[in-house]
Amino acid sequence: MNRVWRQDLAWAGLILGAAVFIGLVQQWPLARQAWQGELSPLLAQVRDQRRAEQFQGVKTVNLAQAYALFQQGSLFVDARPADEFTELHVPKSLNITPDMVEAGLTEKAKGLARDREIVVYCGQVSCDLALKVAEKLQSLGFTRVTAFMGGFRAWDEAGYPADTGK
Repeated sequence: MNRVWRQDLAWAGLILGAAVFIGLVQQWPLARQAWQGELSPLLAQVRDQRRAEQFQGVKTVNLAQAYALFQQGSLFVDARPADEFTELHVPKSLNITPDMVEAGLTEKAKGLARDREIVVYCGQVSCDLALKVAEKLQSLGFTRVTAFMGGFRAWDEAGYPADTGK
C-alpha cells in the first residue's frame, strides 16, 4: 500500500511539474513581466484600453475634479451594493446599482432633471460599476453624467466628507 501511494505521489509531482513548465513556456512574456514587477502596470493599461473601447461615450473625472463637482452641488450616485453604501458613502448621494438601472429608473431617479450634473462612483479604480451606471443613465436621457474613476476608496483616503446610513 505504501509503495502504491509513493508511485501515485511521484506521478502527481511529474504531472504538476510538466503543467508548470508548459504554462511558463506558453505564458513566458507575462511570467517575465510579473517576475520583474511590471505586470500590474500592464494590466492597468489593458483595463484602461478595454474601458475606453467599451464605455466610449462616458465622460470620466479624477479625484480633484470629482471633489470640485461635489463642492458645486452635483448629485453623486453610488453604484456599489446597498450594504457598502449604507456603511459609508459620499454625503447626499443616491444608491443606484447597475441592477436597479437595468430594471428601469428607480423611484430615486425618476424625479431627477435630465440635465442635472450627476457623478457616478463605485468602490475603487478597478471597479466598472460607475461606468455601467453612467452609461445606462445616459441611455435613459441624462445629459450631464460623468464617472468618477478613483472610486470611494480614493475619496475616503483623501479625507473628503463621508456619511453613513441610507
